Amino acid sequence: MSQDQNQEICCPQFDPIPWNDQILEWKEKKFIRGRVWTFFFMPINFAGTMRKLDQKLREAGAFSPDQLCLSYHKSKWNMEVLLAVDKTVPGLDHVKISGRYYSRVYEGDFRNTGTWCKDFEYQADAKNFKTGKMYMWYTTCPKCAKKYGKNYVVILAEVL
Repeated sequence: MSQDQNQEICCPQFDPIPWNDQILEWKEKKFIRGRVWTFFFMPINFAGTMRKLDQKLREAGAFSPDQLCLSYHKSKWNMEVLLAVDKTVPGLDHVKISGRYYSRVYEGDFRNTGTWCKDFEYQADAKNFKTGKMYMWYTTCPKCAKKYGKNYVVILAEVL
């Protein structure tokens, strides 16, 4: 094993099967919210925001089921990240999400995001889904994606 492969892996290995081409039913699913500055949609302070959320999560003795972290680009200058939590985390902004969500899994380089989004819209339309707010879930950090040899991204959209 190379020295790079021997380094600690911080993200669990992602299983795409339960998330691919699925309808998820959420009733007041709990999340904590962070804000990330972006430059033409490219995250600037993503790692710092995630470290802050993780630190608060650990201090509260909470955990994130599936390490589910949804990203929502509000504009080309900022995005929200919603990290799923099992309980209230003091000092952070909380959000509860309810509804039906359609999810599909994609794999590859982030530069394919535009193609993935077009495919997602095509697949949702083929199922006669009218979709609302769309989220991206980057399932592993770039270092862990390299170690696992797969870079999975889940696109989820509310089904209206």
